[in-house]
Amino acid sequence: MAKVAEESSANAASCSFDPSTEFQGDLAVFDDVPTQENLDKAADLPVLSVDGSSQPFRSLYSGEGVAHRVFVVFVRHFFCGNCQSYVRSLSASITPDSLLSLPEPTSIVVVGCGSPELIHMYTEATQCPFPIYAEPTRKLYDQLGMLRTLSLGSKQPDYMRSSILAGVFRSMVQSVKAGSGAIKGGDLRQVGGEFLFEEGKVVWCHRMKNTRDHSEIPELRRILGLGHGPDEKTPSDASKDGAGKAADKGTGDSVDNAEKPTNPTLGSAVPDEKANVQTAGGTTNGAAATSTA
Repeated sequence: MAKVAEESSANAASCSFDPSTEFQGDLAVFDDVPTQENLDKAADLPVLSVDGSSQPFRSLYSGEGVAHRVFVVFVRHFFCGNCQSYVRSLSASITPDSLLSLPEPTSIVVVGCGSPELIHMYTEATQCPFPIYAEPTRKLYDQLGMLRTLSLGSKQPDYMRSSILAGVFRSMVQSVKAGSGAIKGGDLRQVGGEFLFEEGKVVWCHRMKNTRDHSEIPELRRILGLGHGPDEKTPSDASKDGAGKAADKGTGDSVDNAEKPTNPTLGSAVPDEKANVQTAGGTTNGAAATSTA
C-alpha cells in the first residue's frame, strides 16, 4: 500500500505541470551583460557555418580581421516567422553600406538554433546580407542567459509587417519545401536576443521575454550610432501624431538607462510583475497573455 501511495504521489506531481503556462505572460529575464566567467565559457562553444564547418563563438566577435564592434542577433528556430520578419526588417534598415558609414568598424552576425543545412533557406527567406551561423545544441543560448517559452507576448512589434497567420503559412510552406530538414529547424521554445560586442566584450544586450520580443530597429540604429531610419518618425513627428516613443529594451554602456527602474541586486530593468518566472521546476504564471500553438 505504501508503494502504491508513493507511486500515486509521484504521478500527481508529474501531472501538476500546466503546459498552458508556456503560452502566457513574459519571462522574467534580466538584460544584464554576461559576466566575464559566462562569456569565457561561451567563447569556446562551437557555431556552424553554412557548409557545416565548426568554429568557436569567439571568432565571430574577436580576432584578426574582425570588426571593432560586432552586433550578434540570436534568433529562434529557422522556421520562426516572427524572427524572419525581424531579420528582414533589420536587413532593410541597417545595410552593409550604412555600417561602412560609421566611424568605428561594425558588423552584424546572425545565429540560429537549427541545423546549418537550413542557413541557405533562411538567407533567401530574409534577404539577409550578413553572415548566418547555426548553434543547434543551444548551449550558447543557455550560457548567455537566453531562456525558453512559447508565449507571443501582449503586443505585436513594429518590425513585424505582416500578420501572425501569414507568418505561420510561410513557415509551413518552408517546412514542406525543406523535406527532411523540416525537423531540423531548432527548438520551438528557444528564444534569442541581441548582444553588442566591443573589443571582445559585451557592452549592451537584450534577451527576449517572449517569441516576439526582439529589440525594435530604431533602438538598434541608436545604439549603433546610425540615427533615425528612412521610415522612422523622429520624436517630434511622433509627438505630433500622438504616438509615444517605444521603450528601449536593452541594457548596457551604449544606452542611457537612467530612467529605467533597476533591480538593486542585478542592476538591470525590473520586468513586469505580472510576468512568468521561469525556474528549474517550470514556469510560474502571474497573468494571462495572448497565446499561440
